[in-house]
Amino acid sequence: MQTRIAILGYGNIGKAVEQAVLAADDMQLAGIYHHNDNLDAIDADVVALCTPTRQVPDFAEKLLSRGIATVDSFDIHGQIFDLRKRLALVAKEHRAVSVIAAGWDPGSDSVVRALLLALAPKGITYTNFGPGRSMGHTVAAKAIPGVKNALSMTIPLGTGIHRRMVYVELEEGADFATVEKLLLQDDYFAHDETHVVPVPSIDVLNNVAHGVNLVRSGVSGDTHNQRFEFNMEINNPALTGQVLVSCARAAMRMRQEQRYGAFTMIEIPPIYLLSGNEEQLIRTLV
Repeated sequence: MQTRIAILGYGNIGKAVEQAVLAADDMQLAGIYHHNDNLDAIDADVVALCTPTRQVPDFAEKLLSRGIATVDSFDIHGQIFDLRKRLALVAKEHRAVSVIAAGWDPGSDSVVRALLLALAPKGITYTNFGPGRSMGHTVAAKAIPGVKNALSMTIPLGTGIHRRMVYVELEEGADFATVEKLLLQDDYFAHDETHVVPVPSIDVLNNVAHGVNLVRSGVSGDTHNQRFEFNMEINNPALTGQVLVSCARAAMRMRQEQRYGAFTMIEIPPIYLLSGNEEQLIRTLV
């Protein structure tokens, strides 16, 4: 039986979710909706929330209160646990499931970090992003008053430290100094070295490439000098869309088992993310 998945928000990530749904033999596209549409019109088993991060909590609550599962790629790391607590109350009350922060970071990278912690319980992990376009930071920059278009590039400096290069195309009459001040005060940018650069057009700069280098050095038992490294180079929205669809599959499995609530990816059995016969997956992957 196919899972009926709807998409709320049709930007880069929404389009990537559509592609991933159409490529999945156990998924059926139940509709594409914009953030200003009537949510009561959505008829689906699960909704992929592809709106800006800061709109996710309210949309998720409204859908969960109708008993519809949700998946999202909420990416403000410091607010994820509070969002989980908030949505868990609604989901449990209405016998629904929400998978939150289900992009690639937070999301699939979180699972890698958890695995490395299990392999070396004592140690330190560095997550180095980029170089590449940050979707969440770009959306945040576009929301600054006076900004017509924007591109936020993440430049890794090593040991988990990053530089943000934010290119802004200003609206006519906008004051760059005011835009720069507002942007640097935004929580997305306030904690990293950030440079704001005015440009005549974003189109000539735009790209959706990204990547991550994840390194852990630590101790297994009492043996030191254990080192692990994970690398990937990706199309950012395509991977985010694929993770959301895989987590929609997991949400349906958890609902079948009556495990209602809100969950991050590290709380989900990896096999729930996969399509196919469970016995065959175990025989193939283990």
